[in-house]
Amino acid sequence: MVQNRQRKIRIDKKPLEELSVKLSKEFGIKSPFSVVLVSDRKIEKLNRKYRGKKGPTDVLSFSYDMDDYLGDIVISVETSERQAEEMGHSLEKEMKILIIHGFLHLLNYDHERDSGQMRGLERKLWKKFL
Repeated sequence: MVQNRQRKIRIDKKPLEELSVKLSKEFGIKSPFSVVLVSDRKIEKLNRKYRGKKGPTDVLSFSYDMDDYLGDIVISVETSERQAEEMGHSLEKEMKILIIHGFLHLLNYDHERDSGQMRGLERKLWKKFL
């Protein structure tokens, strides 16, 4: 489920929801998860509260130790838009990249601690779904 909780930038949620379904099927995940689209202001508050870091970030993942719910992926649409412009691709593509990244974190992948496994898997998923 994709929830748009920001009002600055118009978003078509359908392609993001479709990607979420494809990722769940790809990994055989039956538990639902949410993608929450927020402003820089909101993600900055979450980033400070849960990671102790100042400023907005692009994506945060919150996994829960529950059998019936995988977790939440929170994406800053404003940061995504800036990054998409820097990378020369669409906002939709940037948010899909961030959904894949956040989803892998929900599955306990950690690019800060592994030896490149998460990044390699991200690239494979980009080729398949973007």
